Amino acid sequence: MVEIELKARVDDPYKTKAVVSSFARYIKAFDKKDAYWRPHEHNSALPASGIRIRRETDYIESGSGVSQRVERIMATYKTKEMRDCIEVNNEREFSISEDDNERPFEELLATFGLRPGVCKRKTGWMWLFEEDHPPVAIELSEVAGLGWFIELEILSESDDEKSVSAARGRLLACLGKTGVGEDKVETRYYTDMLRELQ
Repeated sequence: MVEIELKARVDDPYKTKAVVSSFARYIKAFDKKDAYWRPHEHNSALPASGIRIRRETDYIESGSGVSQRVERIMATYKTKEMRDCIEVNNEREFSISEDDNERPFEELLATFGLRPGVCKRKTGWMWLFEEDHPPVAIELSEVAGLGWFIELEILSESDDEKSVSAARGRLLACLGKTGVGEDKVETRYYTDMLRELQ
């Protein structure tokens, strides 16, 4: 599947949260901690973004209102590009099993000459807007060091121009429903913005 998404800066996150909650189905709260592993020297065989290791904790509410905590570790690599303010990602993701004392996958990456670089932490909430198919995933999150953002994502079978254009229209229409203006759309990648802070 191809991820087609956009992100925008948010000035008033709690107002935006209330607006999104009025039209989309709430899924969960989350805490995502990402480390991007990259070679210390250029290696054209690897994606430019490197390999991301995400430690994610989800807080999912049951029907009784009790929150269930779910933790997982995922490794991700992807090719990504920006097309007219829309990010198009071909992503491959798989789960890994590690504990605090042993991290064999990270040892493997280090053996291959990769080093941890930019780290990113996002905390926030997720909803699904299911008015059309496929649904739009909506995340409202605070990115440590960068501020608040809203991300809208559609999963597509194809990244051809027709599919991307149709998804772009749906994403911008959904962004309009959130009350966040198109002038707030951010086309830089989080990792690039975080590198600028270093």
